Amino acid sequence: MARISLTPPRTLLTRMGAWYSRRTYGKVLDPGQAYGHNARVLSTYVRLERRAAKWNALDAGLKHLAVMAAAARVNCSWCMDFGYWEGHEKGMAAEKIERVPRWREAPEVFTETELLVMEYAEAMTETEPAVTDELAAALIARLGEAAFVELTAVVALENWRSRVNSAFGLTSQGFSASCTVPARR
Repeated sequence: MARISLTPPRTLLTRMGAWYSRRTYGKVLDPGQAYGHNARVLSTYVRLERRAAKWNALDAGLKHLAVMAAAARVNCSWCMDFGYWEGHEKGMAAEKIERVPRWREAPEVFTETELLVMEYAEAMTETEPAVTDELAAALIARLGEAAFVELTAVVALENWRSRVNSAFGLTSQGFSASCTVPARR
């Protein structure tokens, strides 16, 4: 159960946000409702997300795996639910998306670069970051400096999302359920 009301004051900003959210995602996102209690925080957060969505130095699949690995490390059920849906919408293999929380148990599902990206996302997400010089150097060698900077920024952004959503007590909103294949009769 959410620790904050998901019924923010009805302002032009929250109404526009709800309209956009319904149109884009099919429902109003709980984090937006929670942020809606503070117009300045909401507008700043929305601007950040919109600008971050335009970053393109890092492969979109690698970016998504990094975000999911960070969300799994924080144990944000809302982020994992939404991330599963988002990966499905982007056409990622369901097996990869499902394995992210336990990627070390199934390394054969991922490429070497994907494994390094998820290792980096987890190391960066530790309460005291555990990124090593060797891990950073390996990623810079594979991705280049611009993509490495973007990877670092997107993992930091996901840490913000996951930690805020967890602190608000937000849980699954049912996004992943819309991706499952119905059982055969």
